[in-house]
Amino acid sequence: MKVIFRVLPVLFLFAACSTETKSGYEITGTIAGPLEEGTQVFLRKSDENMRAIPGDTSLIFNGTFSFKGDAAAPELRYIFIEGVNAGIPVFIENGSINITAHRDSLGSAEVKGTLQNEYYSDFVKGTRQLMDRRNAINTEMQVAMQSRDTANMNALRDEFFELQGSAMDFEKAFITEHPKALISAMVLSRMLQSQAIPHSEVANLFEGLDESIRLSSLGENINSQISSQERTSVGSRAPDFSAPTPSGEALALNDVLGKVTLVDFWAAWCRPCRAENPNIVKVYEKFKDKGLSVLGVSLDRNAADWKKAIEQDGLTWHHVSNVRYFDEIAELYNVRAIPASFILDENGVIVAKNLRGEALEAKIAELLP
Repeated sequence: MKVIFRVLPVLFLFAACSTETKSGYEITGTIAGPLEEGTQVFLRKSDENMRAIPGDTSLIFNGTFSFKGDAAAPELRYIFIEGVNAGIPVFIENGSINITAHRDSLGSAEVKGTLQNEYYSDFVKGTRQLMDRRNAINTEMQVAMQSRDTANMNALRDEFFELQGSAMDFEKAFITEHPKALISAMVLSRMLQSQAIPHSEVANLFEGLDESIRLSSLGENINSQISSQERTSVGSRAPDFSAPTPSGEALALNDVLGKVTLVDFWAAWCRPCRAENPNIVKVYEKFKDKGLSVLGVSLDRNAADWKKAIEQDGLTWHHVSNVRYFDEIAELYNVRAIPASFILDENGVIVAKNLRGEALEAKIAELLP
């Protein structure tokens, strides 16, 4: 069993309103370990697809480097050293920022000097104990598996789930106690995207953030996602949309509403989607005469692949696709991963979401007895 536990993937770039009064920023870094004089240091940010965007460059002399500039608003960037496969996250904001690190452990760098970096340091310190225990559980689990110690494996699994709960409690408490921290908004954004906590709880935590964070670009993005989730929450009327069918004709959701309608987001390239298709076929064949309608919304990039998958999997219901991957329909329904599905009643009101396997059949049977 491979145990995976994520506390925080910090791979995003976000901006916020600045309250700093000092003009410009200055980063001073000290790097221990073997490095040639003149080794390049890069200060980079990343785009929404986590691709590095070229930025400023400095050189290491006597184990030190520096950057200067002006930050209109704080933002997360990364410092990379030529020839080293790791980076140092640093919040760029006006003021003096000091970095101390070792060439072989950049992930453990100490960043001090400005408010957002201090907040981030507090967060990392708080998660370190949780991460250390996670690593210990992984090691102990490997030993238990090798010795086939079922009792210990079960105990470690229970401890792992308890640790996950502790991590979530820590993160929610941190957000509440640090309303002016960009890292609080970043953690909240991840919670929102992963649907780790109820939508209402995300909204409450967001409202507790400082206005400067709520009005930042990240805050606006979170608010937009919250609004999007509200549009497609259980009890809301499903937004109408239209897109081309495999034959090229426009078809709208409202055109195919039945007594019960399943809106299924999928793609030919999505293995979990293809694995679930036989179950949807079974449910459709069982309930179509009672009023079940299915509308498949493909997020494929290639029309030929989409049409071939429909034929191969025997999907005899309605289909539409813009053939543009995660397009505006996916955005409208806040679909960030597939398979994803929405069950609507005869009025187009969402009554359930993301049910698969036996749970899907049981819900349709409940609605169409």
